[in-house]
Amino acid sequence: MNAIKSSLYRRLPSLMVYRSVTTKKKIPDPDEEEQLPIFKYPVSKSSDRRVYVWGMAETGALGIHLPGRGKRGKKSYRNDFSLVWFPMRSSFCERFDVTQIACGYGFTVAAVKTDEQHKLFGTGINTDSQIGYHAPRIGHPLELLLSPAPIYIPYKSLETKITGLAAGRAHTVILTDNEGVYTLGNNAYGQCGRKINPKEEYRGSMVSYNIKRLGKENINYVCCGQDHTLFITESGRVYACGWGADGQTGLGTYDNQDIPAPVQGDITSEKIVKVTSTVDCVLAINDKGELFGWGNSEYGQIPMTSKCDQVNKSYALVNFTRGLGKIVDIAAGGSFCLIVNDQGDVFVWGFGLLGLGPNVQHSTNPKQIPPALFGRNEFNPESAVQKVACGIGHLAAVTNNGDLYTWGRNRHGCLGLGHTKDQHFPLKVSIGAHVLDVKCSVDHTIAYCKPFV
Repeated sequence: MNAIKSSLYRRLPSLMVYRSVTTKKKIPDPDEEEQLPIFKYPVSKSSDRRVYVWGMAETGALGIHLPGRGKRGKKSYRNDFSLVWFPMRSSFCERFDVTQIACGYGFTVAAVKTDEQHKLFGTGINTDSQIGYHAPRIGHPLELLLSPAPIYIPYKSLETKITGLAAGRAHTVILTDNEGVYTLGNNAYGQCGRKINPKEEYRGSMVSYNIKRLGKENINYVCCGQDHTLFITESGRVYACGWGADGQTGLGTYDNQDIPAPVQGDITSEKIVKVTSTVDCVLAINDKGELFGWGNSEYGQIPMTSKCDQVNKSYALVNFTRGLGKIVDIAAGGSFCLIVNDQGDVFVWGFGLLGLGPNVQHSTNPKQIPPALFGRNEFNPESAVQKVACGIGHLAAVTNNGDLYTWGRNRHGCLGLGHTKDQHFPLKVSIGAHVLDVKCSVDHTIAYCKPFV
């Protein structure tokens, strides 16, 4: 038996541990232990970000590659190749350090952190050069991009950083840290903040316009509605330009405005910190958490003492929201409005699938969506909604736990719930990351996240 053991030990590798004759225990050799490779599980940095996309993919707005049919003609993971019904990680955002994202009508723009020329990328519909000039050969501009491509912006310095993005139906607005705002795309109504040229051809256009300052102040925030643009300066003043037929510019008229002008009404003496608009209704909040509104009010989005469907200047909605607490975030959809207070409670009004069940599709007053639908219960009493967003027909909310909830019209699977059925109550979206922000468009949605680990 001892001879057999001796033979086995002679055939063991040199890195095998030695057996003590006296204790009969395995004792590692210290010198060779230090030479052994050490495997470390990858851990993300606190600055790492992930982007998930879903909804209509046929326009290229998602910027992802969709696999084709297999040999037997079976579809692998969805029922329609033009749609993505659930969140998918963007490979583009794995290669670049994305800092800002905006969703337009059928297109998406993303800003990346870099000291090079190309700081902005776009994908999707490009009929009006809203994501820049792209042509495989001269004179043949592309009207559709299926994957992100760099957008040329004539920055004065390569150290310039993009601090904000907004996108409308066919125009894009880029906010920088030291060069003001750049606009590109359709300017038929003056939404790019420059003089309207009725004969201008937007297809294949290389025009970008720079708005350095407004009222001798720097611009701190930008927002796009359907065909209008809103700016907030460093003192909290709001400027607007673009289509004004529904009063969405808030300038006291229903005319189009090409050069940004100060919004009139109750906000003129307020410090506004945020404005929001998806189509033609606008909400704003000041530094005290008070609500203001103007624009289209066909479904009571902007409550007035007298019946008025188009409100052409800003009105304080303090009485309308009395008792709701300090408002910290706002969103305006196609026919409804959504707000959240500092307690994490969500309120909604207007017309549509409001999140209050199939029997409540219209409300003239803010109605609270039950907090339990956003995960607040006796086992998780600290759960609170922090951010809200709206598309034309769907709504979204992000909690302090990094959970995303969506509801409303599920156009082309834009809710990310794995199907195309409309949703009457908020439902949690399955995303493998901590959601920081969400952007909603007509038929697609994008979540900006950080990894769990």
